[in-house]
Amino acid sequence: MTLWLTVIIASVLSFAVKYTGYLIPQSMLEKPKFTRVTNLLTVAMLAALVAVQTLGSGQAIALDARIPAVILAAILFSFRVPFIVVVAVAGIVAVVLRNLGWMA
Repeated sequence: MTLWLTVIIASVLSFAVKYTGYLIPQSMLEKPKFTRVTNLLTVAMLAALVAVQTLGSGQAIALDARIPAVILAAILFSFRVPFIVVVAVAGIVAVVLRNLGWMA
């Protein structure tokens, strides 16, 4: 399969998934249970992405400076610190820990 064929297939599948969202009846979207599930699904998907990006290194689990940085970011978010400050502080923590050789 060529690269262009893969891109075209992925584009068609993406469009099809997006289009099926328009086929869901409005009455179903207004149900509180449906709204609650979709909101929780978004949070679960984001949490899974953060976990994979923090702990993943190829096919293995990596325990390095990203873990304390993400923990610190979660703590800062609990205090409602602005996003850009959280990203900067977590990045600085990861850099300092790697330069110190701890959890490199």
